[in-house]
Amino acid sequence: MVAIVRILGRRIVLLVPLMLGIILFVFVVMRFSDSDPASAYFQGANPTEQQLHDFRERNGLLDPFPVRYFDFVGDLVRGDMGVSALTRAPVVDQVTTALPLTMQLTFLGLGIAVVLSLLGGVTAAIYRDRFPDQLIRVVSLTGVAAPGFWLALLMIQYLAVDLGWFPTSGYVNPADSFTGWLKTMTLPALALSLPVAAQLTRIVRTAVVEELDKDYVRTAIGSGLPPVVVVGRNVLRNALMNPLTVLGLRVGYLLGGAVVIETIFNLPGMGKLMIDAVKNGDPAVVQGGVLTIAFGFVVVNLVIDILYLLVNPRLRSAEA
Repeated sequence: MVAIVRILGRRIVLLVPLMLGIILFVFVVMRFSDSDPASAYFQGANPTEQQLHDFRERNGLLDPFPVRYFDFVGDLVRGDMGVSALTRAPVVDQVTTALPLTMQLTFLGLGIAVVLSLLGGVTAAIYRDRFPDQLIRVVSLTGVAAPGFWLALLMIQYLAVDLGWFPTSGYVNPADSFTGWLKTMTLPALALSLPVAAQLTRIVRTAVVEELDKDYVRTAIGSGLPPVVVVGRNVLRNALMNPLTVLGLRVGYLLGGAVVIETIFNLPGMGKLMIDAVKNGDPAVVQGGVLTIAFGFVVVNLVIDILYLLVNPRLRSAEA
């Protein structure tokens, strides 16, 4: 436990320059964009040049670049992402309203992807080169090639419009109706998770096949242990190292893909918030949304690193 805390402390310290680099990248990109906070603030009001100048001076937009960057970092540390030029509301309030739905969609999709990939990968490995393995490989290859937005459109057409099993769009708060929430989130979560599940299935299959060919598996089965026990207790634990690493990277896909999926299903999450901000020329909201997604990706990968340490004792001893 002490080793895990020590390693975790080192990882958190290393995250500080990483996050500062992410903030710098987003800050520079936004400065080179055509979006002007002053013009957005006075949108439709025909401001004079003096009014625009006064706004930029009052909000530090005329300060040197390093000063503006460190002021921005200081504001972020205090939880201040700026103010929306259109709604005059704090960006952090809009983000905290939209983020829970995106997290619900992301983790529901993640759960579906993990369950499907474990079932498919382990089954394909146990029945390798036989019909179940060949069928799962064909399905997983198809899933890898199918983009999430295309799957979303197909599901809307056949499962929502033709069969009427699910609503085509909208969102129901789980506090109001869990059944309604599940109906509105099932299609978006499936569209988001199936490509990831297909990729992970192939990786799980390869990892499990490699473990099944090792001597300790044959010895355990030969000594009379049931194959189900050997696979569940030993093979899976050792085979999950590579899939866990890939899973951390795939979470970034899920977070980014959620932006597109939310737009298709008209869900009021981070995707809709940022796309509306881009269309309406609201740079503070775009900047806050991008940083939130980026920070979420970093935090999730930290959690995956912790799980990797828990699963792999040899890595703990090596890093300690």
